[in-house]
Amino acid sequence: MRKIFSFLLMTLFIMSCKNENKLEVDVSNINVDLKLARFDVDFYNSTPETLSKTKEIYPMFFPHDIDSVWLNKIQNKDEQELFAETQKIYPNLSSLEKELEQLFQYIKYYDENFQEPVVISMLTNVDYENRVLFDSGLLLISLDCYLGATHEFYVDFPEYIRQNNREEHIIVDVANAIINKQMNPNNERSFINKMIYEGKKMVLLDAYLPNVSDREKIGYTQEKFDWATSSEEDIWKYFIEREILYDTNSKLNKRFLDTAPFSKFYLGEDNLSPGRIGVWIGWQIVRSYMENNDVSLPELLRTEEDIIFKKSKYKPKR
Repeated sequence: MRKIFSFLLMTLFIMSCKNENKLEVDVSNINVDLKLARFDVDFYNSTPETLSKTKEIYPMFFPHDIDSVWLNKIQNKDEQELFAETQKIYPNLSSLEKELEQLFQYIKYYDENFQEPVVISMLTNVDYENRVLFDSGLLLISLDCYLGATHEFYVDFPEYIRQNNREEHIIVDVANAIINKQMNPNNERSFINKMIYEGKKMVLLDAYLPNVSDREKIGYTQEKFDWATSSEEDIWKYFIEREILYDTNSKLNKRFLDTAPFSKFYLGEDNLSPGRIGVWIGWQIVRSYMENNDVSLPELLRTEEDIIFKKSKYKPKR
């Protein structure tokens, strides 16, 4: 009897480890050819004599052959100040290079057709809506958007924007930019399916960034993250009781899926909640599906959202 009991315990332990380690993979043997260029340094250090050389290296950034425009930009006091501040924090990108190499290894593990893009650092006058751009083999990173949440350049930004203007969040934004290109467009109409679609993207983040915290991946402050984790059951009850899971009203996007200072339950303590709480719940549903079904990551991405919901056996944490 004791042997049988021990065997059952061992079986449960192995099954538990299998579920927990489903996205833990060895990528150490995957080769990555990382090419990183610092346009910000090359451009703002250019002179009238060397500008032509910079243009040869980065032709994609010079659509018009009017040198006076670019020289005026280089000599602009505000832009030089922005460059100087960026250089204080990013005199080199050795740490980011290591993070990018590991990210590309994980992506190539799951997608053998993935080709490493050429990575180019630049300044965009703090265009926080386009911090990272990924397309056509290029990955553009605006370093001036990551000077630190309390940097004086961001003093007029709302907290929910500046909270992610940190070096630690660069790799999350890079991974998200790539994921948004990898995922098929979202044609879902019901709120639950939209949540699960977003949840799929978050599980891709789990796979691509296994060493990054959940709080960093979702981009919440610690207080907002704690609220989300402690309120999961109440949030789910709210969605159920108000019968919005299968609602197709697009206004639900702004209330619960889009980037915002808080989610809009229209209750007295909405300001305590983080934005995108529907993304958070969708993430937990897809995680539950992965735990309760023997599926690979590629299989997950091919599975329709309503099937994921039905087979997820999702139960919010109390």
